[in-house]
Amino acid sequence: MFFLVCGNECINANAKYCGECIQAGAKCGWCKDPDFLKQGETVSTRCDELQSLIKRGCSDAMIENPHGEQKTLKNKTVTNRRKGAEKLRPEDITQIQPQKLSLTLRSGEPQTFNLKFKRAEDYPIDLYYLMDLSYSMKDDLENVKNLGTSLMLEMSKITSDFRIGFGSFVEKTVMPYISTTPAKLLNPCTGDQNCTSPFSYKNVLKLTSNGKNFNTLVGQQQISGNLDSPEGGFDAIMQVAVCGDHIGWRNVTRLLVFSTDAGFHFAGDGKLGGIVLPNDGKCHLENNVYTMSHYYDYPSIAHLVQKLSDNNIQTIFAVTEEFQPVYQELKNLIPKSAVGTLSANSSNVINLIIDAYNSLSSEVILENSKLPEGVTLAYTSRCKNGVVSEGESGRKCSNISIGDEVMFSISVTSKGCPKQGKPEIIKIKPLGFTEEVEITLNFICECECNKDGIKNSQLCHFGNGTYECGACKCNEGRVGRQCECSSNDVATEDMDRTCRKDNGTDICSNNGDCVCGTCECKKRDNPEERYSGQYCECDNFNCDRSGNKLCGGHGRCECRVCICDPMWTGSACDCSLDNSTCMASNKQICNGRGTCECGTCKCTDPKFQGPTCETCPTCPGVCTEHKECVQCRAFGTGEKKDTCERDCSYFNLIKVKDRDKLPQPNDASYPVMHCKERDANDCWFYYTYAVNNNTEKEVHVVDTLDCPAGPDIIPIVAGVVAGIVLIGLALLLIWKLLMIIHDRREFAKFEKEKMNAKWDTGENPIYKSAVTTVVNPKYEGK
Repeated sequence: MFFLVCGNECINANAKYCGECIQAGAKCGWCKDPDFLKQGETVSTRCDELQSLIKRGCSDAMIENPHGEQKTLKNKTVTNRRKGAEKLRPEDITQIQPQKLSLTLRSGEPQTFNLKFKRAEDYPIDLYYLMDLSYSMKDDLENVKNLGTSLMLEMSKITSDFRIGFGSFVEKTVMPYISTTPAKLLNPCTGDQNCTSPFSYKNVLKLTSNGKNFNTLVGQQQISGNLDSPEGGFDAIMQVAVCGDHIGWRNVTRLLVFSTDAGFHFAGDGKLGGIVLPNDGKCHLENNVYTMSHYYDYPSIAHLVQKLSDNNIQTIFAVTEEFQPVYQELKNLIPKSAVGTLSANSSNVINLIIDAYNSLSSEVILENSKLPEGVTLAYTSRCKNGVVSEGESGRKCSNISIGDEVMFSISVTSKGCPKQGKPEIIKIKPLGFTEEVEITLNFICECECNKDGIKNSQLCHFGNGTYECGACKCNEGRVGRQCECSSNDVATEDMDRTCRKDNGTDICSNNGDCVCGTCECKKRDNPEERYSGQYCECDNFNCDRSGNKLCGGHGRCECRVCICDPMWTGSACDCSLDNSTCMASNKQICNGRGTCECGTCKCTDPKFQGPTCETCPTCPGVCTEHKECVQCRAFGTGEKKDTCERDCSYFNLIKVKDRDKLPQPNDASYPVMHCKERDANDCWFYYTYAVNNNTEKEVHVVDTLDCPAGPDIIPIVAGVVAGIVLIGLALLLIWKLLMIIHDRREFAKFEKEKMNAKWDTGENPIYKSAVTTVVNPKYEGK
């Protein structure tokens, strides 16, 4: 059996005391039984997986295995409030539950809790409109001048508590972003255009619920100008995010509408104007004007993301169509942000804001504060319609409507203990919301038995260590199981001599280290394997094996000798004393034809084989018995072809090309029966049946059938026709011959009778001639 070195984190930790052990992993336990260690074993072998400790003889009561826990300190239920109901203060509305937890963490053991989120209806909203007042935005300013009352009216459909503010920006007031000539500083616009002096950022109107006041103050604003196309909007966004008192942000939904028709400068661009100091992310408003634009560089995108997130601000970019791609990319970098298209229509701006708000508020994304070293969080979300997500997707749920509840399962796991071991506080909150869950993390860094430790105990060699959890924790400069040696005296020749068996040359049998005159045996990669003994001369893995198992799997290895389980014997515990495996079906040991040795039959009758000497491959009837199964498995025919797999899988089938390849009786070390059988088609098939030395039934079969050749029709027909013709001719010849013989006989008979006739050969007296002669009288004979 092969084990990886990293397989047992408890063994690999090499823990010297209980606290180290329980920090190695959640599966690790420490045996505090004083008598647990065997000779040669190190203190660190007290630390192991629980099952291994119990197997090695440590009782449950003597194992230190603390567990983490969790307590809910504040668990106010989420608010079920509808629009038009009694007005609540923002701090009295709850959208996240629980609010405060205390977790006690054991290294490697996760603590999981559920977090519920519910969007409250009629939740207050603060909206700050931040506008680019460079000259190209002149038409858009006219549209915004009447935005206040119109937006207040539309937002009243969403919430009864809405406030709006206004700010503007242009650019840093240094070259090359603006012209610094006196005339251009007064009026940066060309021709007869009357523009206000350039500025970086102004907070024109603090958040207010008075829409008319918004219209009045915005109506008084004038366009300004600058030289380059990108604007200084990032400076303005940073001040809006961090100057909460000046802007008037409440702990409610915070929306920032950023309106521009140009790109943006970011960190590093300030060097063009000789500005090299990084943005400090602090508020620098005096009389509602940003005064340090010439001193600090533009903020970076990451810096903005951090400040917007810290202050729970959701950003809506209202930009012209030309710059949509740029701000879409920026949106991907800023969580809880949206992009809309700006057009020369005030109603379009209102729709843009409302659509963006609905999009942002329909998604909840959890974020956490910085985690202590070694602490990790795992999120699982359970959103609407039973959608479950894990990993990074487990942080968020989308398409959430007002009143919907979603659940997050959050697992907190620590690895080891922080350096100080003191409690830590982390916070989890939904992006864009002010509510959060505060979690106090406590860490289990020591065992309970550590509290009962005895400092300078006499058990640790006259007070040279603290006796805790069944072992000595030596004072500095002391070593040994009982702290009996000074670290300066560890490697002396006298001490090494006591670690050599029979005055040999090997210290601790090369399987350990001599510490303080005592062998401390090495550890093996496999946690189940150990060296032991006074000189580490013993181990539990070098015993005899059977079936590739140590002690045959029926015993344990102690000091390289197998200690067999009951009913087993032999050097490898591979000889069973149980005769039940030798019992034949007739209840006789080995069928009365053999002896039972180590649970296996040794057949004394050479004709019989098998685990119980019941198989006789060469006995009469074997061929007939297996004929149908051989036929169906080899050729797919016969009476058992439909049940072949069920009834005929009891032997191994081996096909050969011809009869010469079949096993011969003299070639095998076991009896082989040769068989010749005929199928329904009068075809012969040949096979052998045998039981091999592994008691497996083997059938070798010739893979082709020996069938009689069919008749040749043409010669038969030709032969029949020729036979008929020849027979006909023969019959004609015989008939002709018979007729000739008959005729000759008849002629001979006639001749004979003719010779024997009694009448004369002269004229017959009775004969009268048929001829009458008449003479003409007038005939003169001429």
